[in-house]
Amino acid sequence: MQQSVEDRIAEVTPDEVAVRLKRGETPKIIDVREEFEVAEGMIEGALHVPMADLLEKYSEWKPDEELIFVCRSGRRSFAACQVLKLVGYHNVKNLVGGMKAWKS
Repeated sequence: MQQSVEDRIAEVTPDEVAVRLKRGETPKIIDVREEFEVAEGMIEGALHVPMADLLEKYSEWKPDEELIFVCRSGRRSFAACQVLKLVGYHNVKNLVGGMKAWKS
């Protein structure tokens, strides 16, 4: 049976990302929320690329580099992961629960 794109999207928890950042790692975190949402706060070091701009920006990243996508709840970032998978990016991850989970 063929695996769907959805089945292949890796997930990472806010705790896992926080630990990595505390260790000094610098994963590429891409925040796909809108400007008004980002105004409420972002993960330090994250890049802001609104979902509407994703198709214009994704070519700036390497297809095999780790890309962690985040949004408010995890739905838009999951969709961003799906899009990048479809265009050949292999190491995309969705931040489970998005910024709602990050803040709690």
